[in-house]
Amino acid sequence: MPDSSRRSRPVAFAVFLIIAGALGLVAALELSIEKVLLLADPDHVPACDVGVLVGCGVNLDSWQGAVFGFPNPFVGLMAWPVVITIGVALLAGARFARWFWVGFTIGVTGALVFVGWLIAQSIYVLDVLCPWCMLTWAVTIPVFLAVALHSLREGHIPASARVRRLAAEGFRWIPLITVVCYVIVIVLAQLQINAIPRVLIDLQNLFR
Repeated sequence: MPDSSRRSRPVAFAVFLIIAGALGLVAALELSIEKVLLLADPDHVPACDVGVLVGCGVNLDSWQGAVFGFPNPFVGLMAWPVVITIGVALLAGARFARWFWVGFTIGVTGALVFVGWLIAQSIYVLDVLCPWCMLTWAVTIPVFLAVALHSLREGHIPASARVRRLAAEGFRWIPLITVVCYVIVIVLAQLQINAIPRVLIDLQNLFR
Protein backbone atom coordinates (compact mmCIF):
# COMPACT_ATOMS: atom_id res chain seq x y z
CA MET A 1 0.00 0.00 0.00
CA PRO A 2 1.52 3.39 -0.98
CA ASP A 3 2.62 5.73 1.76
CA SER A 4 0.11 8.64 1.84
CA SER A 5 2.62 10.82 3.71
CA ARG A 6 4.93 10.65 0.70
CA ARG A 7 2.17 11.73 -1.62
CA SER A 8 1.42 14.76 0.53
CA ARG A 9 5.06 15.74 0.91
CA PRO A 10 5.62 19.19 -0.69
CA VAL A 11 8.62 18.06 -2.75
CA ALA A 12 8.69 20.97 -5.21
CA PHE A 13 8.32 23.51 -2.41
CA ALA A 14 11.07 21.82 -0.39
CA VAL A 15 13.48 21.66 -3.33
CA PHE A 16 12.80 25.31 -4.10
CA LEU A 17 13.65 26.31 -0.51
CA ILE A 18 16.90 24.35 -0.70
CA ILE A 19 17.97 25.91 -4.01
CA ALA A 20 16.92 29.45 -3.06
CA GLY A 21 18.56 29.12 0.35
CA ALA A 22 21.79 27.91 -1.25
CA LEU A 23 21.86 30.86 -3.67
CA GLY A 24 21.17 33.31 -0.86
CA LEU A 25 23.90 31.71 1.25
CA VAL A 26 26.43 32.02 -1.58
CA ALA A 27 25.64 35.73 -1.88
CA ALA A 28 25.90 36.26 1.88
CA LEU A 29 29.17 34.34 2.05
CA GLU A 30 30.75 36.31 -0.80
CA LEU A 31 29.72 39.64 0.73
CA SER A 32 30.91 38.56 4.18
CA ILE A 33 34.32 37.59 2.79
CA GLU A 34 34.65 40.93 1.01
CA LYS A 35 33.66 42.78 4.18
CA VAL A 36 36.30 40.93 6.23
CA LEU A 37 38.92 41.69 3.58
CA LEU A 38 37.94 45.37 3.65
CA LEU A 39 38.25 45.44 7.43
CA ALA A 40 41.70 43.85 7.20
CA ASP A 41 42.83 46.15 4.39
CA PRO A 42 40.97 49.44 3.77
CA ASP A 43 42.65 49.63 0.33
CA HIS A 44 41.22 46.28 -0.74
CA VAL A 45 39.11 46.46 -3.91
CA PRO A 46 36.25 43.95 -3.78
CA ALA A 47 36.11 41.51 -6.69
CA CYS A 48 32.48 42.52 -7.25
CA ASP A 49 33.44 46.16 -7.93
CA VAL A 50 32.98 46.02 -11.70
CA GLY A 51 32.66 49.74 -12.33
CA VAL A 52 31.19 53.01 -11.14
CA LEU A 53 27.64 51.68 -10.98
CA VAL A 54 28.13 47.95 -10.40
CA GLY A 55 29.93 47.06 -7.19
CA CYS A 56 29.52 46.10 -3.56
CA GLY A 57 32.27 48.16 -1.91
CA VAL A 58 30.06 51.24 -1.51
CA ASN A 59 27.29 49.19 0.08
CA LEU A 60 29.64 47.41 2.47
CA ASP A 61 31.25 50.68 3.59
CA SER A 62 27.94 52.50 4.14
CA TRP A 63 25.89 52.59 7.34
CA GLN A 64 23.11 50.94 5.36
CA GLY A 65 25.41 47.94 5.04
CA ALA A 66 25.43 47.42 8.82
CA VAL A 67 21.94 48.35 9.96
CA PHE A 68 22.00 46.11 13.04
CA GLY A 69 25.47 47.12 14.17
CA PHE A 70 27.24 44.40 12.19
CA PRO A 71 27.51 43.73 8.44
CA ASN A 72 24.18 42.84 6.82
CA PRO A 73 25.67 39.76 5.08
CA PHE A 74 26.13 38.17 8.52
CA VAL A 75 22.35 38.11 8.79
CA GLY A 76 22.26 36.08 5.60
CA LEU A 77 24.87 33.68 6.96
CA MET A 78 22.49 32.94 9.82
CA ALA A 79 19.17 33.07 7.97
CA TRP A 80 19.73 31.20 4.70
CA PRO A 81 20.95 27.98 6.37
CA VAL A 82 17.62 27.97 8.23
CA VAL A 83 15.75 28.09 4.92
CA ILE A 84 17.91 25.26 3.56
CA THR A 85 17.36 23.19 6.70
CA ILE A 86 13.58 23.64 6.51
CA GLY A 87 13.63 22.53 2.87
CA VAL A 88 15.71 19.44 3.68
CA ALA A 89 13.44 18.59 6.63
CA LEU A 90 10.32 18.86 4.45
CA LEU A 91 11.95 16.70 1.81
CA ALA A 92 12.63 14.10 4.48
CA GLY A 93 8.97 14.12 5.50
CA ALA A 94 9.07 16.41 8.53
CA ARG A 95 5.88 18.15 9.64
CA PHE A 96 5.92 21.42 11.54
CA ALA A 97 3.39 22.92 13.91
CA ARG A 98 1.20 25.83 12.92
CA TRP A 99 3.12 28.27 15.12
CA PHE A 100 6.30 27.32 13.24
CA TRP A 101 4.80 28.25 9.87
CA VAL A 102 3.37 31.48 11.26
CA GLY A 103 6.81 32.38 12.57
CA PHE A 104 8.50 31.39 9.31
CA THR A 105 6.02 33.49 7.32
CA ILE A 106 6.61 36.49 9.58
CA GLY A 107 10.36 35.98 9.15
CA VAL A 108 10.28 35.96 5.35
CA THR A 109 7.91 38.94 5.39
CA GLY A 110 10.45 40.85 7.48
CA ALA A 111 13.17 39.79 5.04
CA LEU A 112 11.13 41.11 2.12
CA VAL A 113 10.56 44.46 3.84
CA PHE A 114 14.26 44.73 4.66
CA VAL A 115 15.23 43.87 1.08
CA GLY A 116 12.76 46.44 -0.24
CA TRP A 117 14.37 49.08 1.96
CA LEU A 118 17.86 48.06 0.78
CA ILE A 119 16.76 48.26 -2.85
CA ALA A 120 15.51 51.80 -2.26
CA GLN A 121 18.75 52.76 -0.51
CA SER A 122 20.87 51.34 -3.34
CA ILE A 123 18.91 53.13 -6.05
CA TYR A 124 18.00 56.43 -4.41
CA VAL A 125 20.82 57.01 -1.90
CA LEU A 126 23.96 55.00 -2.68
CA ASP A 127 23.59 55.21 -6.48
CA VAL A 128 25.10 51.75 -7.00
CA LEU A 129 23.94 48.22 -7.81
CA CYS A 130 25.65 45.45 -5.86
CA PRO A 131 25.76 42.12 -7.80
CA TRP A 132 25.61 39.86 -4.73
CA CYS A 133 22.99 42.08 -3.15
CA MET A 134 20.89 41.73 -6.29
CA LEU A 135 21.17 37.94 -6.07
CA THR A 136 19.83 38.20 -2.52
CA TRP A 137 16.94 40.32 -3.75
CA ALA A 138 16.31 37.84 -6.55
CA VAL A 139 15.78 34.90 -4.18
CA THR A 140 14.11 36.73 -1.27
CA ILE A 141 11.09 37.79 -3.36
CA PRO A 142 10.07 34.29 -4.56
CA VAL A 143 10.88 32.76 -1.16
CA PHE A 144 8.43 35.17 0.47
CA LEU A 145 5.77 34.39 -2.12
CA ALA A 146 6.23 30.63 -1.82
CA VAL A 147 6.19 30.56 1.99
CA ALA A 148 3.22 32.93 2.28
CA LEU A 149 1.18 30.98 -0.27
CA HIS A 150 2.11 27.67 1.37
CA SER A 151 1.02 28.93 4.78
CA LEU A 152 -2.29 30.16 3.35
CA ARG A 153 -2.91 27.03 1.32
CA GLU A 154 -2.26 24.70 4.24
CA GLY A 155 -4.35 26.77 6.64
CA HIS A 156 -1.46 27.75 8.90
CA ILE A 157 -2.58 31.35 8.47
CA PRO A 158 -6.35 31.73 9.08
CA ALA A 159 -8.14 32.31 5.78
CA SER A 160 -11.38 31.41 4.05
CA ALA A 161 -11.65 28.35 1.83
CA ARG A 162 -11.69 30.62 -1.23
CA VAL A 163 -8.44 32.33 -0.20
CA ARG A 164 -6.85 28.92 0.38
CA ARG A 165 -7.87 27.81 -3.11
CA LEU A 166 -6.47 31.02 -4.60
CA ALA A 167 -3.23 30.48 -2.69
CA ALA A 168 -2.95 26.95 -4.08
CA GLU A 169 -3.46 28.27 -7.60
CA GLY A 170 -1.08 31.18 -6.93
CA PHE A 171 2.01 28.96 -6.95
CA ARG A 172 1.93 28.83 -10.73
CA TRP A 173 2.09 32.63 -10.81
CA ILE A 174 5.21 32.96 -8.63
CA PRO A 175 7.66 33.08 -11.59
CA LEU A 176 5.59 35.77 -13.35
CA ILE A 177 5.12 37.85 -10.19
CA THR A 178 8.85 37.59 -9.46
CA VAL A 179 9.78 38.71 -12.98
CA VAL A 180 7.37 41.65 -12.69
CA CYS A 181 9.05 42.66 -9.41
CA TYR A 182 12.47 42.48 -11.11
CA VAL A 183 11.23 44.62 -13.99
CA ILE A 184 9.89 47.21 -11.54
CA VAL A 185 13.30 47.39 -9.83
CA ILE A 186 15.04 47.72 -13.21
CA VAL A 187 12.68 50.49 -14.29
CA LEU A 188 13.17 52.39 -11.02
CA ALA A 189 16.95 52.03 -11.33
CA GLN A 190 16.83 53.21 -14.94
CA LEU A 191 14.70 56.24 -14.12
CA GLN A 192 16.79 57.24 -11.11
CA ILE A 193 20.38 56.44 -12.08
CA ASN A 194 20.20 55.67 -15.82
CA ALA A 195 21.25 52.14 -14.91
CA ILE A 196 21.09 50.16 -18.15
CA PRO A 197 23.67 52.07 -20.27
CA ARG A 198 25.97 52.52 -17.26
CA VAL A 199 25.86 48.80 -16.50
CA LEU A 200 26.67 48.00 -20.14
CA ILE A 201 29.64 50.37 -20.04
CA ASP A 202 30.91 48.76 -16.81
CA LEU A 203 30.59 45.29 -18.35
CA GLN A 204 32.41 46.40 -21.50
CA ASN A 205 35.27 47.77 -19.41
CA LEU A 206 35.38 44.53 -17.40
CA PHE A 207 35.92 42.34 -20.48
CA ARG A 208 38.46 44.58 -22.20
